[in-house]
Amino acid sequence: MTMKTQSGSLAKLRERLASCVVLGEAQLAEASFDGLKVEGRPDAVIKPAFADQVGEVLRLASESSTPVTTRGAGSSLTGGATPIRGGWVLDVSGLDTIDVDAGNMLVRCGPGAVVADLQKKAFDMGLFYPPDPSSKKFCTIGGNIACNAGGLRCVKYGVTRDYVLALCGYLATGEFVTWGRATRKFATGYNLRDLWIGSEGTLGVVTEATLRLIPHPSERRTFIAACPSEEMALTAPVTLMKLGLRPSIIEFLDQWTVDCLQKYTGKEIFPGLGANPVLLIELDSPGTSLETESKILEDWLAEFSLQSSVAKSEEEAEEFWEVRRQGSSSMKKLADTKLNEDIVVPLDRQVELVEFVSSLREKSKLKIGVFGHCGDGNLHVNFMYNESDAEETNRSVGALRELMQKVVELGGAISGEHGVGLAKTPFVRMQFNDAEWRTMKSIKQAMDPKGILNPGKIFDVFNPWEQKKVSAPLSWERTEEDLP
Repeated sequence: MTMKTQSGSLAKLRERLASCVVLGEAQLAEASFDGLKVEGRPDAVIKPAFADQVGEVLRLASESSTPVTTRGAGSSLTGGATPIRGGWVLDVSGLDTIDVDAGNMLVRCGPGAVVADLQKKAFDMGLFYPPDPSSKKFCTIGGNIACNAGGLRCVKYGVTRDYVLALCGYLATGEFVTWGRATRKFATGYNLRDLWIGSEGTLGVVTEATLRLIPHPSERRTFIAACPSEEMALTAPVTLMKLGLRPSIIEFLDQWTVDCLQKYTGKEIFPGLGANPVLLIELDSPGTSLETESKILEDWLAEFSLQSSVAKSEEEAEEFWEVRRQGSSSMKKLADTKLNEDIVVPLDRQVELVEFVSSLREKSKLKIGVFGHCGDGNLHVNFMYNESDAEETNRSVGALRELMQKVVELGGAISGEHGVGLAKTPFVRMQFNDAEWRTMKSIKQAMDPKGILNPGKIFDVFNPWEQKKVSAPLSWERTEEDLP
């Protein structure tokens, strides 16, 4: 289709949905980038107030082959919400309804529902929605579904996919579909619901999600420990399972990150010990069970850790978690650019991975820290470099490629929860053999024959290091500085 055809389609859209179409320069600029901060200028931003308006937008886009990039909070760290091919940005943040059905222990919500708001409504009814990405105060359910988001509690409770019962939405043609049902079981036909989860908006647009809820855990207890070695810390998830424990959270900070953090804050996590790898562990269970599990964990920590503490109050637990949050903030003081890679490997290969990162740090002479969700093998490897230094940038990109190759070699995945977006397209082909790649492309062709949904993502190789980045803040950056 020609630019004239797309222009005519936008005119039709303005005629039919005048109140939804935004063409102001400030709004177009704000919708042109996400957390990756690589810009792709849209021709229009469309903010539907009702779900059926999404279908109308997609029908017109399909007629004119206009690219459509769906957006929620714009908090993707990989460029998943960047309209790199222009066209229209479909901003679904206004579809933010949250309807808790306590009797059936589920919630129906729009893609624009903020995760923390949903969790609060569930909590008020004694129910629990476990997925908890660190961006939960502003990220949306639609974005979480798009990249199958996880968070700290995945160890015990799983990821977004484990709570999605049904998805309603629209195909690229504007046709309405429902995948799955609001039932605990569904074995009728192909499971296209799960195909949409993690597809990053490339196969369809969600307008309503039905999510499973569970009873809220009555009590929790938080522990922090200094470990004698990274090996001891990284083997903890398997060791604790063998002891019969199911922590809800097991977080890890490597020695390099702890040293960086302590220099940043000016105080030691455990005074007198210096910089040692750190574990943060949280248990949640009813009273008697929690006491039993806590005793097992305390005995293990007393035998194998250098020093440990258990939070005696919610305030003290929050102080423990502040250690984890400041890991990212402390690294921002080392250089002006950070590559935050959310790789994931099998639990029993984490030691090999961190040993490889240590050798990579030495060989490349780069500042590289590792922290994250060691309870499920999803570690965040952070490369710090100065973008204005071309030689240092090239070293970082080369080291990153080596990391991705190692992750695949270890049987892992190049993304555990952030998705591919634009940032990981240089590496995604490493993950799949020819048959797998052809199958994925054939699915994309079948569900989006004109290639209008979030084009440029996953399949096309994009080099984010050669792109000019915007410096303007995003709305969520003004309220929540730190991300994992």
